[in-house]
Amino acid sequence: MVLFPAMKIAPKIAAPVLLATLCAVMLMGFLWLQLTESTKLLQGKRFNDTDLFTTPSNGVSDQIIDTDDISLLHLREGDIFAMRGEWEDAQAEYELSVKTNGGLPALRKLATAQMQRRDMKGVRSTLKKMKNAGAREEDVLLLETIIQLRSGELIDAQKTLEAAEDSPQQHYGLALLSIIQGNHKQAADELALTTEGWDPVLRSYARTLQSAYDEFMLFPEGSDLHLITLLARALAQVQECELALPLLIQVTSVKNDYRDAWVVQGYCELVTERSEQSLASLEHAYSLDPQKPEIQYFLARAYGSLHEYQNAITFFEYSLSNGFQPQAEIRRLIAKNALEIGNAGLALDQYDALTLEPNATFEIFEGYISAAIALGRVEEAYTKANLATTRWSDDARTYDLLAGVAIQLNKKDDARKALQKALDINPNLESAKQKMESL
Repeated sequence: MVLFPAMKIAPKIAAPVLLATLCAVMLMGFLWLQLTESTKLLQGKRFNDTDLFTTPSNGVSDQIIDTDDISLLHLREGDIFAMRGEWEDAQAEYELSVKTNGGLPALRKLATAQMQRRDMKGVRSTLKKMKNAGAREEDVLLLETIIQLRSGELIDAQKTLEAAEDSPQQHYGLALLSIIQGNHKQAADELALTTEGWDPVLRSYARTLQSAYDEFMLFPEGSDLHLITLLARALAQVQECELALPLLIQVTSVKNDYRDAWVVQGYCELVTERSEQSLASLEHAYSLDPQKPEIQYFLARAYGSLHEYQNAITFFEYSLSNGFQPQAEIRRLIAKNALEIGNAGLALDQYDALTLEPNATFEIFEGYISAAIALGRVEEAYTKANLATTRWSDDARTYDLLAGVAIQLNKKDDARKALQKALDINPNLESAKQKMESL
């Protein structure tokens, strides 16, 4: 396999470039929300791997948040990582949100991330903090139940749920338990009760799980393995991969050529940080269908998680050429992996293409500019920075970005003007204040 030539990037350049690649995912907020809407059309469709992108969320968007509440910013960054299944980064952001007085919302999100990463000691510690912070009994119930379910303590989970008062959390917990036990009639009943409840997140999750049963009903000749695979996919969508994996192993151990089951199994192993197992599962899926772009995409992510960045780039490019959507996600990840091997040129090409997208974000422009500076193409960076101020004239960050490039070009007067504009919009923008002091 031919490797791209490596380029040494200084830490002061690499750090903002890597940060920009992480922030660039905000673009995906909008695109993935559109995909979420498409799941409403699920009936009449066969299994589609792209449905794994449609994890129910609270509507993370790429719009600017004008707030001094740093805990809220960390919470939103964590939500973006969680939406992508990057739970290590999500957990780090949620921990920062907790430390900056994010309260119960941050603790709840932190517990979710810890569960996804199988950190049961950590999640039990977080549960205690939630109780001390006055968490609702219903939320404590659901978290305790999911811990029991993931630990295989099904009898204890059933006793806990049956002793609890009526609530959406109780019904949702009973639905998960019923799915695991194969009691599908009771599962459907509990999901129906959950969708009638007052918790909007659980209503969304219940509808996602119910859609698996609805889709299965479209195939009267469907097998139990088909139903289990659909339920496992739905569990993956509602962030319950740990419960989905035992179901998937039932399927793949019996039907070795069930492509869809291997894809979901590989995805769940990927997001629960079982990288080597994920690679094996997705390579098997690839052997069954080497042309499917979604398989190529997840296989690329598995390679990336094992630090095989060139292989990751290769399979991301395959998926891009085979029509994977949204293309912006692929280009962002190609850029991220290119930076890992020092190929700033490839990263710059991807960012350049992304800046032409109608929904390009500030973070995309920031990534382009950082990569251009790393390559010594500062004039091009300056042009792109000026374009950013035109597109987001009310965003102080764009003028701060422009000032940084102007300083690189020794255009101190232009830098002062840009910084003054940035501080007029947001007097608390620390990076702009520091640049102004340095001038």
